[in-house]
Amino acid sequence: MTPISTRLVRLLNMVPYFQANPRITKAEAAKDLGVTPKQLEQDLNQLWMCGLPGYYPGDLIDFSFSGDTIEVTFSAGMDRPLKLTSPEATGLLVALRALADIPGVVDPQAARSAIAKIAAAAGAAGSAGQGGTVGAVDEPAPVENRATAAVRTAVHEKRALTIDYYAASRDTLTTRTVDPIRVLLIGGQSYLEAWSREADGVRLFRFDRIVDATVLDEPAAPPEPALQAPPDTSLFDGDPSLPSATLRLAPSVTWMFEYYPMRELQELPDGSCEVEMTYASEEWMTRLVLGFGSAVQVLAPESLAQRVRGAAIGALDAYQAADLA
Repeated sequence: MTPISTRLVRLLNMVPYFQANPRITKAEAAKDLGVTPKQLEQDLNQLWMCGLPGYYPGDLIDFSFSGDTIEVTFSAGMDRPLKLTSPEATGLLVALRALADIPGVVDPQAARSAIAKIAAAAGAAGSAGQGGTVGAVDEPAPVENRATAAVRTAVHEKRALTIDYYAASRDTLTTRTVDPIRVLLIGGQSYLEAWSREADGVRLFRFDRIVDATVLDEPAAPPEPALQAPPDTSLFDGDPSLPSATLRLAPSVTWMFEYYPMRELQELPDGSCEVEMTYASEEWMTRLVLGFGSAVQVLAPESLAQRVRGAAIGALDAYQAADLA
């Protein structure tokens, strides 16, 4: 689970901000940065643990506090542009390319522009003898559909949103008004976490099930407790102390994702998918799998697969015996 937020961008900008505004008060800084005083304190505590290799007190970012004012006493180089080595540039390019292909996380055009600039700069540095080159690749940005672009805009601008959402569990398309909170990346899928006005609670909406979206001309207004609470992804978290099974789900039962704690392993060409799911006992899991018939197949462990096969054969024998009676 990988939450996508603006905190990293804010942290990177905080040192230059405080250098440009020496001895600014905490209240003024929090207002300018668009955070609460409590969040500002958390950000400052985080920055205190960041700095140069060695990570001794003299290597870490430091601040001076006088009364309620803040002043940077050591920036650790965060007040000037960083020079990436070729390995660092390669890692950054890999991350950017991955983000550009995930719906709703970043603007694909902006990501591709950054990729081209970093690759070109790293290639130039490598040719100057700084070790290795990273060639610039002229690759087109993925096409972002209208719904994804609208959701990303609403999250960035903190505006309310209406979405047409396909609920696989009920095979229905509903229109909902939501107040976006953040975008989450869970198990390779991107989700919009938002306050649903219809449900009066926080819900997760998979990007690939948002059929259409419209940004409203009103600010997003999720309740403060929903904003401050960490993302609730308990549905996706399996208990490591429990056994797990590898299942193959037919397209007709992929709605199981919304009801059971499972992790997608791969999607197959025919629309089916392989997943990993934890369970408390083989007896319970056997009953669950049998209830879906041929739509769910147990791939592992073999002990569970044999138990399901045995139970299915027993049920067929019982039906045949009843027909002969």
